[in-house]
Order: sequence, then C-alpha cells, then structure tokens
Amino acid sequence: MPKASDIKKNAAVEHNGKVFIVRDIERSVPQGRAGGSLYRMRMYDVVTGGKIDETFKDSDMLNFADLSRRPAMFSYIDGDEYVFMDNEDYTPYNLNKESIAEEALFICEDTIGLSVIIVDGVAVGVDLPPSVELVITETDPSIKGGSATARTKPAILSTGLTVQVPEHISTGDKIKVNTEERKFMGRAEK
Repeated sequence: MPKASDIKKNAAVEHNGKVFIVRDIERSVPQGRAGGSLYRMRMYDVVTGGKIDETFKDSDMLNFADLSRRPAMFSYIDGDEYVFMDNEDYTPYNLNKESIAEEALFICEDTIGLSVIIVDGVAVGVDLPPSVELVITETDPSIKGGSATARTKPAILSTGLTVQVPEHISTGDKIKVNTEERKFMGRAEK
C-alpha cells in the first residue's frame, strides 16, 4: 500500500469504498508542525464524475485501484463525448468532455501516444504523451529578426490552448508543446 506522498497525478485510488482518479496534488508543509507534509488531492469519482478534495498526511496509506492503460487514438467528438479507438482491438472508448477538459486542450486527430485509462472495465480518463504537435491558428505577425530576442507572444492553437511562443513563430506553424508544463518546445518537424 502506498503512502499519500507516493501518489502521483492520474493515479487511481480507492477511498471510502469508491474509486477515484487523482487529477491534482498540492503539497504543503504547515509551519510549526513537527513532522510531515499535507497532500491536498483533487479527485474525480470514476463512476459519477463527481469531484472531491481530500487532504492526507504524508504517512496516510491509500490503496491503488485496479487500473490499466490502453494505447488509443482520438477518433471524433459525439455531442459531449470524445470517442477514442483502441489501437489494438479497435474498441471504442467514450469519455465525457468535462472529465477530460484539461487533456482535451492537447488532443487533435493527429495526436499520437495517447492512452485511455480503464478502471474496472470502464474508460475514465486519458494519459497524454510528454509532448504533442499542434498548429497555431492565431498569433501576432512574426517579427523579422525576432529570433535574436527572448521576448514571447501568446499564440492560440488549433485546440483552443494558448501558449507563449517566440516572436519569430507565425500563424500556421506547427509547434511542439510540453503537455505537463504547457510550454512551447520548438517547431515541429515537417
């Protein structure tokens, strides 16, 4: 059984008889308190999609839930559902738009390296690759010689995500974005 301090984002844990996906973790060290840190976890119920915030001491023990990841690709949007297709057996997985709102900002038809997270046979989330390639749909005009400076400008990508890019990048360019830090990594290879 792992301690609360060992839990990472997107882990599936059992808590109060239910299975939750950990979406966000904030660590804090209260002053004047001998001992450990506190871990505030934002968790989503895999069945209902309900959100709860729980705080655990670093020594609290939690159970991992039965979880598997299947390589998949984004297929299409059906109303409020994103439909993903298993890369091996072509099983479709439907995920509600709200439950993957953060991840959806990085997903387009060309995104490779996705995994669908499955708990007890039900698709509950998406694991993103470390970086994705997206097209800039809107940004200020590029500045000649702008590459010599370290200044940046906002760019809106095809998925609606906004990232800061160097001044020499222009609308229509395909760029690489770090999914963890939401940062520009460079131009994508053609």
